Amino acid sequence: MPVTASEVKALRERTGAGMMECKKALTETDGDLDEAIVLLRKKGAASAEKKSGRIAAEGIVELALNDSASEGVLMEVNCETDFVAKDDSFRAFSADLAQAVLRHRPNSVEETSQLQLSTGETVEATRQELIAKIGENISLRRFELVQAGAGEIAGYVHGSRIGVIVRMGRSAQPEFGRDIAMHVAASRPVCIDENEMPEDLLQKERDIYSAQAAESGKAPEIVEKMVSGRVKKFLKENTLVGQPFVKNPDQSVGELLSTHQASVVSMHRFEVGEGLEKRTDDFVAEVMAQAQGN
Repeated sequence: MPVTASEVKALRERTGAGMMECKKALTETDGDLDEAIVLLRKKGAASAEKKSGRIAAEGIVELALNDSASEGVLMEVNCETDFVAKDDSFRAFSADLAQAVLRHRPNSVEETSQLQLSTGETVEATRQELIAKIGENISLRRFELVQAGAGEIAGYVHGSRIGVIVRMGRSAQPEFGRDIAMHVAASRPVCIDENEMPEDLLQKERDIYSAQAAESGKAPEIVEKMVSGRVKKFLKENTLVGQPFVKNPDQSVGELLSTHQASVVSMHRFEVGEGLEKRTDDFVAEVMAQAQGN
């Protein structure tokens, strides 16, 4: 019995699978819609398992705070292409996942797989269904869950690719905390102040400055002063409190915090795909492979 376009459309609406996949499933099940759904789910699950090993270096950063701004979560959810990163289903899954992490407070990425989403399904079951529907690997790469007093958590997300969550030292106006988070997103400080600067990073900079200064041929005491000056400049440019505030470069973030009688206890900045290898597609080869498969 030939498969009609309306049957294919109905199956696509029920499953989200591709047109050719729906047509094949209906052909194999003699037009039985329910059996075709089962067949697609079986094929989709197998496909999802296969795709779960592929590199997912695109995606979005998701931020969620509770009503009292005493808890918040920042997370990175990855997919393989920026096209899928804009997909409504992917974004809805990511937002729901952030709320689930905020609600259940897991200790690791691994623990999130069995959390229950708002739909009643687990994170892992929903992830596998989404992989089968979209055709790309999807994964939660990392999250940072922050707890504090009421009004002390703030955050900022820039274009869904860069996100920051900060814990302020005391309750402050939400907009002020958001401004600090925005600054961190834009200026990428290494740490809050000089005391938090990693010693290995500081020593690496000292060694570079020392080698550069030594080539000048100046006296050792002059070289030492040159190195000291460059180290101070490095610390000012790479610590949160030393940087010029992004919305008012005439004032440092440290000065701004003093004006508001506030401080920053912690900060976390995520950028999509940091340190990950990105997928490169050969679309011609992909289309040829699909054509040969059909």
